[in-house]
Amino acid sequence: MDDSKNPELGKTMQAAGIATNYIEAGEGPPVVLIHGSGPGVTAYANWRLTLPGLSTHLRVLAPDMAGFGYTERKPGVRYDLDFWIGHLLGCLDAWGLERTHLVGNSFGGGLALAFAHRYPERVDKLVLMGSVGVSFELTYGLDAVWGYQPSMEEMRKLIGIFAHNKQLISDELVASRYKASVRPGYQESFSSLFPEPRQAHIEALATPEQDIAALPHEVLIVHGRDDQVIPVSNAIRLNGLLQRSDLHIFGQCGHWTQIERATQFNRLVKDFLIGGSKSD
Repeated sequence: MDDSKNPELGKTMQAAGIATNYIEAGEGPPVVLIHGSGPGVTAYANWRLTLPGLSTHLRVLAPDMAGFGYTERKPGVRYDLDFWIGHLLGCLDAWGLERTHLVGNSFGGGLALAFAHRYPERVDKLVLMGSVGVSFELTYGLDAVWGYQPSMEEMRKLIGIFAHNKQLISDELVASRYKASVRPGYQESFSSLFPEPRQAHIEALATPEQDIAALPHEVLIVHGRDDQVIPVSNAIRLNGLLQRSDLHIFGQCGHWTQIERATQFNRLVKDFLIGGSKSD
């Protein structure tokens, strides 16, 4: 692909000393979208259907988190929750945001939750979609995602795990995501992020339940009922822990809520972010 025509390439900034690729769209109150941890993921690939829906009323910022996408991969870095929290903080500082909404998908949800605990004053409202952040037993789907070895067949299998609607599994999508996963340096970086034993990474991305329960933020929790990657029980548990949360579960929907139910997801999130606050 000609990089000049690549929609995954946006702007570049220095965030926590890392040259960070990010997409920006719209004007208004800021919202930062944090992608998941699938192979070949970028902010654009994850949020391509969300960006136009939210940017009509919000300033939408979607970075490639360190270790993913087109953001700089520094040698010798230990990628862990503390490192990603530091990178996200660097992004907010580089954008000049004292406070922002956060929308996190899967891995990004766990990061958003941990960031809100660490820096509660920097976060307005939270949206957690198909989120990690609590302890759960490693699923077959997540093991397949984190253990991905590049091939067209493996990518087709992964997309089938992500999406409940099998009509989404086109040859074009499979080829596109496979090519993204084998860009120079991508698989070497990706395979080092979540090595076996993978249950340990679930625990490492979790925020202690007492800290989750203490969060003061308004939170919208969104999950696909048929998610094979992150169990819907995560969403139910988070809703039980968080004091100011609402839960929306989409039926006949897998891990790709923002793609399988893009119109409804965008409307739900936009109404939550720009609507009136709940009374305490």
